[in-house]
Amino acid sequence: MAAPPVALPNVTLSYGPMLIGVFVNMILYGVLLTQILTYYTVYKADALWMRVFVGFLFFVETANTALDMYMMYQPLILEYGQKPVFFPDAFMTEPLIIVLVSMPIQLFFAWRIYQLTKSVWVPILIVLLGLASFAGGVWTTVMIRVLRKFAKKPLLHAPALLWFLTSCVADVLITISLVLTLSKKKTGFSATDSVVDKIIRATIQTGLITAVFSIMDVICFMVFPHYAINFVWDLALSKLYTNCLLSTLNARHKLNSASHASTYQHQRNFVMSPIRSGSNGKQESFIDTAPGPTLTFEQRPRDLEYGVHMTKVVERVEDPISQHHGRGNYAQ
Repeated sequence: MAAPPVALPNVTLSYGPMLIGVFVNMILYGVLLTQILTYYTVYKADALWMRVFVGFLFFVETANTALDMYMMYQPLILEYGQKPVFFPDAFMTEPLIIVLVSMPIQLFFAWRIYQLTKSVWVPILIVLLGLASFAGGVWTTVMIRVLRKFAKKPLLHAPALLWFLTSCVADVLITISLVLTLSKKKTGFSATDSVVDKIIRATIQTGLITAVFSIMDVICFMVFPHYAINFVWDLALSKLYTNCLLSTLNARHKLNSASHASTYQHQRNFVMSPIRSGSNGKQESFIDTAPGPTLTFEQRPRDLEYGVHMTKVVERVEDPISQHHGRGNYAQ
């Protein structure tokens, strides 16, 4: 008589969320490849350190994708049918890689905020939060190696909360700071202000994505301590950080084109508007345009803001006919 089949363990709430997280991670890696290609093709004039930084992120993310694939191959193929007692061996690399990506990006945005505001207080706070998040990620990595078992996952609460919460607060602070700073850069000209609005919308969208994933990671981690549901959000975090940074860098070319187009149209309409009747009875236009309030997005060797370069411009129009008759001049 044949032996009855052995019931396989239920891994739905352990390896299931991890597998979904790896799927999302790999999809975002495909998006990242496109972003990387665009960056190195279009922005060849960027500073060497910036191009090296992007290369470092690409190397780390490629390693992360390979390790995540092996992380799921081990329990689902090599250890098929075994009860999910231990974390996969490659899982301990996950928090370390996430903070190796998130912390430098947060420091980059802190530096960018400093360049825009020339104030050190908010950037220093972001730096401290980023370093605390890095410490929490390293602590979590060590604890995973020590604990190893799914059943001991609640013991990861302290290091994981230090990692998640400080990173989440840093992301929200970066988003709020950039939005408030850029809002103050508006000039009153609809052409340039529309470009500022586009940057603000992009800042909110990219900043809140990482914040939402971090918050959901914390919530699922606390509400379901004995299950792996939080890994749906956790395993995609590093790719989100890198894609958000690359999307910000790659948007400069498009914003630059939009800024020049809108500025050209504004100046064209401005030149055609001041019409006066000359002494010979014909309508004449007199304009003297000097540098004035506008917003430009340029790739300059010393463009410290990497895509957000503010230039003050003053537009002035003088009517020599009205000046001749003692009526002075007018300014737009």
